[in-house]
Amino acid sequence: MKELMYALVVFVALLHIYFLILDMFLWTSPKGIKTFGLESKAFAEKTKVLAANQGLYNGFLSAGLIFGLLVENENTLIFFLSCVIIAGIYGAYSTKKN
Repeated sequence: MKELMYALVVFVALLHIYFLILDMFLWTSPKGIKTFGLESKAFAEKTKVLAANQGLYNGFLSAGLIFGLLVENENTLIFFLSCVIIAGIYGAYSTKKN
């Protein structure tokens, strides 16, 4: 059961690394604009600093999960998974619905 838990944590950590890449490096690319449903390339350019900040936070969540795995500390994993859940709930609540 512990192996399954760790595998799921790795999956969540990898997802957040992907989000970091999307936010920090691909925000103004066609993939980033399509993924996030941005209205235009100009809007993406205006908001790229905010997106990079968002990507950095995703990177820190991923780093925390990886750290928890490396030190095999379940309390650390629970803390960072809780952060991911809270961020996800807030994101789902606060983003505009298309």
